[in-house]
Amino acid sequence: MPTYIRQQVEFVRGEGALLWDSDGNEYLDMLAGIAVDNAGHCHPAVVEAVTEQVARLIHVSNLFYTEPGIKLAEFLSESSLGGPVFLTNSGAEANEAAIKLARRCKPGGNFVVLDGAFHGRTLGALSATPQPAKQQPFEPLIPGFSSVAPEPQLLVDAIDERTAAVLIEPIQGEGGVHVMPEELLLAARNACDRHAALLIFDEVQCGAGRTGSLWAYQQTGVTPDVITLAKGAGGGLPVGALVARPGLSDGLRAGDHGSTFAGGPVISAGALAALGVVSDPTLLATVSRNGERLRDGLAAIRGVTEVRGRGLMVGADIEGSAPDAVAVALAEERIVINATGPNTLRFVPPLVINDAQIDDAIERLARVIA
Repeated sequence: MPTYIRQQVEFVRGEGALLWDSDGNEYLDMLAGIAVDNAGHCHPAVVEAVTEQVARLIHVSNLFYTEPGIKLAEFLSESSLGGPVFLTNSGAEANEAAIKLARRCKPGGNFVVLDGAFHGRTLGALSATPQPAKQQPFEPLIPGFSSVAPEPQLLVDAIDERTAAVLIEPIQGEGGVHVMPEELLLAARNACDRHAALLIFDEVQCGAGRTGSLWAYQQTGVTPDVITLAKGAGGGLPVGALVARPGLSDGLRAGDHGSTFAGGPVISAGALAALGVVSDPTLLATVSRNGERLRDGLAAIRGVTEVRGRGLMVGADIEGSAPDAVAVALAEERIVINATGPNTLRFVPPLVINDAQIDDAIERLARVIA
């Protein structure tokens, strides 16, 4: 199915923040598989964990326990909200589970999301993604979703006793890398508390060390009831999760939800290794420092009109066409980036990228954009 507009490059090998194509050309990766390869391409710890596990046990289903699955759930819970975990294969699936959890907690309840949000392409997640171009071909969608502009008072006014949950990306990724103000998140927290609604943070793109803390909410001063995660948590492997606060331990009951492959031993072993890499305090400090280096470097390029983001999740608006810049960057400068809009470039490199590689990326980008 022609659902992707692919660049005419075949990648065959990766290491750290570098990629090589089938002709042997080397590329500097500033996309990381769309914020997935946070630990870097083929990190030795991930390769070793997967190789060892795949030789011992690959799959038995969630009708049984496996040690890697248990350890992954424990790590995710203990490193974040401290409550129950539902493992998935992707971010969209994690958001689907969160939607079902909220409806289970408040039957028939409605959902409030923010304009510009992106929560996935499956039907429930798409219903929570207020982008007409993505929604209209698949209507009618699931009812009960409304969106508001990311302004505190508008959000508060939209939340009432019928609200089951408010679903927010602390940093909107596909929407152009927009950091949600802390006052907005705090207003959502207070309104959800008043109306017994769940506050759900979608950390699919901004989690797993991407912003300089393991989970993005840990820098906001606001603690949600639920986080959803995926992408960078797996080291390139398909993993996701819903993590809830302890009071929601009975939110979903036996038979309410399931996933055949989620939390399998091979994927869980790889995810544990990847999370071990990206949760290292030294690396997280480097992410914050290198994020500032990247933002400062982009802001100094002629033709860049605005730079925003946190950690190594950065968006840059440019005067020209972002899709054209992406194509030129790939073909002429051997740098991998992507566009999230007609004038916006997104930079989400592997978190292991070093100072010299960031400086190199800025130099190459200056030739593309200026």
